[in-house]
Amino acid sequence: MLNLTSLPNIPLVQPGDDLSELIWQAAHSAQIELQDGDILAITSKIVSKAEGRSVHLSQVEPSGRAYELAVLSDKDPRLVELILRESREVLRVRPGTIIVEHRLGFVCANAGIDHSNVHAQSAGDPVEQTEGWLLLLPADPDASAWAICQGLQARSGKRLGVLVVDSHGRAWRLGTVGVAIGLAGLPGLVDLRGEPDLFGFRLRITQVGAADELAGAASLLMGQAAEGTPVVHVRGFPYPLRAASLSELLRPKEQDMFR
Repeated sequence: MLNLTSLPNIPLVQPGDDLSELIWQAAHSAQIELQDGDILAITSKIVSKAEGRSVHLSQVEPSGRAYELAVLSDKDPRLVELILRESREVLRVRPGTIIVEHRLGFVCANAGIDHSNVHAQSAGDPVEQTEGWLLLLPADPDASAWAICQGLQARSGKRLGVLVVDSHGRAWRLGTVGVAIGLAGLPGLVDLRGEPDLFGFRLRITQVGAADELAGAASLLMGQAAEGTPVVHVRGFPYPLRAASLSELLRPKEQDMFR
């Protein structure tokens, strides 16, 4: 049985914080003893905060290209400059949104740059000092996941998985959903081709985005606003743990029918 539990008492994360230690302490507080096969799903926001990925708009000098896209997108040219720096390619532009291929390889809006629940370097700063701060996605979410996984495995002595979750829109449906942008120790894609269905027919094309399915479930507990639950403990994941990376979830460009 698959069980997901939000971990309580995760403090506001500051640059340099050891997330594996914070998660270990939160699991202890929740009286959860980590077991082999457990997974920790973690919102990308606290990973970025711990890694110091915040940028203030006053630090950004827009390029000419940023000014051009700012007019088309009705966005601050400094924000547009950050979007360009975090992207490989701009795919679509409309008022309010710039769709890009992120430098990590996936397609998303505004390069995943976030301005909600972003504090300045000190959580105690007055509100006027927190305005203008933006949060970039982790520089290498797979490496982040692996570092947290190693820290938790060293503390627990158990074999674990770690999933870094972000919220993305979709080309063919409304609404944001949680997706995996970094993983360690659990499969991203599960290939069921060749497996029999209920009637004995062999599956021919079925590949399950298991990490994304789990990310979507975890994001229901993480929430999108003021929930304050950035880490979810998962037990009963139905697939064996193994080494993996984000790359196995990314659709090759030649197969992308939406560009």
